[in-house]
Amino acid sequence: MTKTFTAAAVAAILPLAAMAQDGTDADVPRVVLQEQTQGFIDSLAGSDPLPSMSYEDARQVLIDTQTGADVDMADADVQEMTLDGDDGSFTIYTVRPAGSEGETLPGVVYFHGGGWILGNFTTHERLVRELANEANAAFVFVDYTAAPEAKHPTQLNQNFQTLQYVADNAGEFGIDPERLALAGDSVGGQMVAVVAQMAADNGGPELDALAFLYPVTTADLTSESYELFSDGPWLTKNMMEWMWEAYLPEGADTTDPMISPLNYGEEDLARLAPSLVITDANDVLRDEGEAFAAKLVQAGVEVEAARYDFTIHDFMMLNPITDTPAPRAAIEQTAGFLSDHLSE
Repeated sequence: MTKTFTAAAVAAILPLAAMAQDGTDADVPRVVLQEQTQGFIDSLAGSDPLPSMSYEDARQVLIDTQTGADVDMADADVQEMTLDGDDGSFTIYTVRPAGSEGETLPGVVYFHGGGWILGNFTTHERLVRELANEANAAFVFVDYTAAPEAKHPTQLNQNFQTLQYVADNAGEFGIDPERLALAGDSVGGQMVAVVAQMAADNGGPELDALAFLYPVTTADLTSESYELFSDGPWLTKNMMEWMWEAYLPEGADTTDPMISPLNYGEEDLARLAPSLVITDANDVLRDEGEAFAAKLVQAGVEVEAARYDFTIHDFMMLNPITDTPAPRAAIEQTAGFLSDHLSE
């Protein structure tokens, strides 16, 4: 399948090696960020680290970061409902392109990032509205119960319950149950991997595509990218330790694939739908995301993968940098991937 990207996409995906080839004497810093992205990072200098705050205060920091940025919201029809289950009540939001009422659209169930602690519909609304419009799909955003108020596997169970509910009640959402996908950013990517396996284990719902956006795939924090970017520029090792501690119950086996999906075997991975894996260059999670993509390829899964340079973790979600080349290109790529694999 031939892919066509805009000039912005080419600029964002272009590997650093293209500008500093091996064998040159170019003095290139380890971290090179696009100017506006660097400005965003610089604006955070002196801020208290999130792990030093209460969970509520840390959540508010992300909300304020997102709502304080002047961004355009794509037109969309948004509906809210509550689901009840064994793991408690939680809210889901359906986001459809404006004016699509009466149309049956493909469905994408979306699991948000934020380290299981942070994030909600407010923090991710701009991204989800954009993806829904560009992919011409109905997105169902799961506002699962946050950690540490709820521990693993509560979030997974609520996400899988949502997928099942959407498939069983597709008409209620104006969704075609034969065209379903999962997508998620950061820890949402971890949940995409596990919920897809839960669906395979339970005989459905059948999925047509999976989108992993700079995903968490292992609780092992010893990769080279963890060493390189332990102190940032954005997500740090200390933050990930704080997040894992909040998410996992005491005594959890962190090698369990339902916690660390990088540990799924080839037979399990082979059951997964065509997958998009997006990573970014300056991210503690970079290597585990790319390792997961490689394992999918080895298992025979159709994989589209890209690493975006000059940007940071969360780059597709962060409103203060949304008009920079990397998120523009990655949103285009993600929407195109979903549209291609959910077409009739």
